[in-house]
Amino acid sequence: MKKALNVIKNVLVWLIIISAVSFMLFTLFSVLVFDKENVSIFGYKFFIVQSDSMSATDFRTGDLIISKNVDPEKLSAGDIITFISENPSSRGETVTHKIRDKGVNDEGKPGFITYGTTTDSNDEALVTYDHIIGRYTGKLSGAGAFFAYLKTTPGYITCVVVPFTVLILYYGIKVVILFRRYKKEQTAEIEAERQKLDMERKESEKRLKELKELEEKLKREQAHNANNE
Repeated sequence: MKKALNVIKNVLVWLIIISAVSFMLFTLFSVLVFDKENVSIFGYKFFIVQSDSMSATDFRTGDLIISKNVDPEKLSAGDIITFISENPSSRGETVTHKIRDKGVNDEGKPGFITYGTTTDSNDEALVTYDHIIGRYTGKLSGAGAFFAYLKTTPGYITCVVVPFTVLILYYGIKVVILFRRYKKEQTAEIEAERQKLDMERKESEKRLKELKELEEKLKREQAHNANNE
């Protein structure tokens, strides 16, 4: 039973360690990679969906979407693209919408007319080639909300700080217990050695007393023999 409890305890400790390290790496990864249009991994970029403008067909708020670098010339109607918005209401924001058709802006630059499938209304500004980040390739449902939570202070405290604190306390208590056990064993060893020395001292005193008694006896016998002569 004790062995089984030790196995369970060790498994739980390792689960906490793995979880804490994993959450820490996830947090670091999310801070450095997610929602960064200039950061990619093997050409793939990751974004957390902030609105339901595409929830009618493809993804919704809280999903984590993946977009891949793409040559704008290879895009066509029906593709979903991630881009830097030039709409007056969302200028500079990262948006992922579907292409409805090709077009040209007032300066003669080619681009795409995009729209959100939820409202089915066209975006105000044409998306020119230089504002395209990549083509949408897939999603992880709900993962974006999880990573967004990790990036918050409560999320970091809950998923990273608390597990590491538990581990530190656990091993701190374990060190104290081991130290006390060591001191107890050391004290027991010292006491056992003291008792051994005390017994040896008493044995020596006993032998010394016996030797003195024997010496006195010999002296008496010698004196008795001398008187008889």
